[in-house]
Amino acid sequence: MPSAPPPRVSVIVPAYNAMPELTRAITSALDQTLGLDRMEIIAVNDGSTDGTGAELERLAQGRSALRVVHQENSGCAGGPRNTGLDLARGDFVFFLDSDDYLGPDALRRMVAMADENGTDVVLGKIASVGGRAVPRAVFSHNQPRTDVFSSVAYLTLGPWKLFRRSLVERLRLRFPLYRNCEDKPFTVAAYLNASGISVVADYDCYYVRYREDRSNLTLTAGDLVHRMDGIGLCFETVARYLEPGPRRDRVMRRHVAWELCGPLRGLLPRESERDARERFYPRFRHWARTWASDAICRQLDAPDRLLIHLLRADRFEDVLTVARNAKEDAGRGHVIDKGRVYWAHPFFRDPAAAVPDDCFDVTDRLPVHHRLDAARWHGGDGGGVLRLTGHAYVEHVAALQPGTEVVLRKYQSDRPEVRVPTTPRTAAGLPGDGAYEDAGFTADIDPATADGGAPLERGLWNVYLDVRAQDVSRTVRFGGTREGDEATHPKPRSVTVGPGGRTTVVTPYFTPYGNFSLDVGQVAHHLDPPCQVTEASWHGSGSGVLVVSGRLTREGAGENGGRLLLRAENGSGGVRETPVRYGEPSGAFTVRLPIRRLSRGLWTLSLVMTGDEDGPEPCRATAVPRFGRLAGTRWFRFGRPYYAKPLSWGPAMALAFEVAPVKVATGVRRRLRRRPLF
Repeated sequence: MPSAPPPRVSVIVPAYNAMPELTRAITSALDQTLGLDRMEIIAVNDGSTDGTGAELERLAQGRSALRVVHQENSGCAGGPRNTGLDLARGDFVFFLDSDDYLGPDALRRMVAMADENGTDVVLGKIASVGGRAVPRAVFSHNQPRTDVFSSVAYLTLGPWKLFRRSLVERLRLRFPLYRNCEDKPFTVAAYLNASGISVVADYDCYYVRYREDRSNLTLTAGDLVHRMDGIGLCFETVARYLEPGPRRDRVMRRHVAWELCGPLRGLLPRESERDARERFYPRFRHWARTWASDAICRQLDAPDRLLIHLLRADRFEDVLTVARNAKEDAGRGHVIDKGRVYWAHPFFRDPAAAVPDDCFDVTDRLPVHHRLDAARWHGGDGGGVLRLTGHAYVEHVAALQPGTEVVLRKYQSDRPEVRVPTTPRTAAGLPGDGAYEDAGFTADIDPATADGGAPLERGLWNVYLDVRAQDVSRTVRFGGTREGDEATHPKPRSVTVGPGGRTTVVTPYFTPYGNFSLDVGQVAHHLDPPCQVTEASWHGSGSGVLVVSGRLTREGAGENGGRLLLRAENGSGGVRETPVRYGEPSGAFTVRLPIRRLSRGLWTLSLVMTGDEDGPEPCRATAVPRFGRLAGTRWFRFGRPYYAKPLSWGPAMALAFEVAPVKVATGVRRRLRRRPLF
């Protein structure tokens, strides 16, 4: 008789004196929509004395999916979790603490996410019950496949995740028997070795809560003596799997800030001075000297930079003084000097303290407040100036002599940014007793001349603000905070951008993150296409003439006064346009483009229906696709051979041609390599 297939998920529940919360935890696992035939629940009673064992046995009656294990008390959650891992048979394991509970559809969603994307770790959205703190940034949106270097997943190191069991067993992962911080090294190792990480953010998968008697280990074992071993193992685990460099620094920064500086500031002053000096301080100093690289320190907040500097310099008394006065000193003011803003800590520029200014520099960490009040087109008859109105200021920096600029940066391009000056205006209703009343501005973006008198290139342009006052400068993404409705949602507009009346469509839009951007040339925001292209081929062999055929769409046929053009455009602003004539009433057309007349470079092809010449309505465009295996072609120009190589280019996968002279020497070498030796 064939053996039953292994379950998809093994839910491991460590339980110690877990009543009355235990019942809901186990019930939430039993009620999963994944189905009991596809899961096993391993509940480990870790020597409880309050009836936890009896409740587990009651719940297991008649339920073969629930397995109960009783063992002597291990004193920590890692012991029963390890027992569960030794018994688990599922494709995945999920750790459910007996204080918490699952959403009914949690495991089904997480398993589906892992299966669809081949990921080894899945984070399900965590919800708070009773005010317990939960991570939020990582659950802003679903992430089918990511990693710790391109997301904020590393901010949550709790064990309440779906882990692929093959990963756990390959790494031989088990929990150290610590009362606190035992889960972090386990999760760190899994993260750094996972083939990928998924995030389920559109469903509350896991509910965390404090026990009624506040007996959670995170509360009862929160002092330094229970944390130190786990903290040290976090650093060692990162170092084991990552070589020194930017990737390690990105991960290690979290541990320096949260596991080193946080407990040092919050817990070290609670210890006796003797224990603080002899028992704990040497380990903090060792971690600061060993793991807090200069690159990490530059990324830390000023209070943490100050602590790391004092630890490295072995100044115990000063470390303890800074830790004890942390709350009081956090509210001190700021000093502005030569375009930098410094935290006015008592040690700042105190000759006796001898601490570098860098430890107090907060310029790059001050909040920047900004708002887009309006975005409207001005000008008609082919004109188009986009006027932005709003305000922006750097917190703690009064808006004196403001010099804010709008900065346009082309998406996925290393070309120089475009800067647009603003005109200051008064902004009413801002905090600060008038300190920021001059933070208002108006900026006019003219797509035809914004780039130093030249038109903006075709592409997606992200809008930033370089917020300036008192020589302090901060650059931030713009538009996330804004007025709603039509005030900040201008329609696409057809704008004259070149000689001969050439037009392009400029579409203001907001990214999925809510930031303001411009689409110049319908790169990603296409209007209804004017036509459908049915063929693109060469007119005879070696002619260098491309023939494009197609038919007008209903939208194209309905245009009033527009013209259809076949447009070839290169990255440096060069444009060749050929009028298209189409039959009536069918709308069928054939147009020829002499590719051999194009200059050297990369040329993309599109068909453009210009708008009504009497108004600013945008033109409509569609990319010319590449059909089949369209071959390249060659010709002679002034006695020199040239070639055109067809490509699929850009977000719209438009037909493009790379036009360049043939390198004769290269061609000869290729022919020689193809020639048989015998």
